[in-house]
Amino acid sequence: MTKVIVSGACGRMGQAVLKAVQEADGLQLVGAVDVRGGADTGTLVGLPATGICVETDLVAALAHLKPDVMIDFTRPDAVFSNVMAALKHKVSPVVGTTGLSDEQKRVIANACVENETPAFIAPNFAIGAVLLMVLARQAAKYMPDVEIIELHHDKKLDAPSGTAVQTAEMIAEVRKAHKQGNPHEFEKIAGARGADYEGMHIHSVRLPGYVAHQEVIFGGLGQTLTIRHDSMNRESFMPGVVLAARKVCSLTGLTIGLEKLLD
Repeated sequence: MTKVIVSGACGRMGQAVLKAVQEADGLQLVGAVDVRGGADTGTLVGLPATGICVETDLVAALAHLKPDVMIDFTRPDAVFSNVMAALKHKVSPVVGTTGLSDEQKRVIANACVENETPAFIAPNFAIGAVLLMVLARQAAKYMPDVEIIELHHDKKLDAPSGTAVQTAEMIAEVRKAHKQGNPHEFEKIAGARGADYEGMHIHSVRLPGYVAHQEVIFGGLGQTLTIRHDSMNRESFMPGVVLAARKVCSLTGLTIGLEKLLD
């Protein structure tokens, strides 16, 4: 059994992770941490009581619970320190919190080597979202003019989403950077064309009612191609989270992207 602790357990994603871990074969929930603390990890998510209450001190929990894996769905301003604490205690992080900088990822990768402990980061744990990214990279070989629109709930803190950034990075692997649109275009309102990554434009929508959605639109001579993925609820991410929790301890160093775990 892989012993798991959940960081950010009282949040919307954290509660979904708690339920998924408790129901998954091969995983054993041994603890949970959240700044709010207090609740039993079973009753919190509508399952029988476990006797495991949510703690408030992650470092202390890592030390006395000695889990194999920490699953983190917290906040961009907390995730880096959480990951570094886990690696220091030789606990493998599975990270769904977005907002880590490239420099922070480099530091994490070095810490994995120093502590001989693997880590896993994914901007999106939905299998369909991963397939969208893989298909987008393939399509960009033949239709290099592309824009990305990502749509999330209005409580999301970072923009663009980690999924949109990784999608752009994967497309850039097969597409030469070039400016899209009219070379003389101008914005009457700043930001109207969205963020610019290697000439691709990324647009972020934040509205109540959404969960996590993305479409990648390719334009060509006389045609367009749209690839879209929609997560209707947070349960859509759980098969990927469980997969990562089961596999992370067999990895080496820092692994980024759920596609690395798929056959």
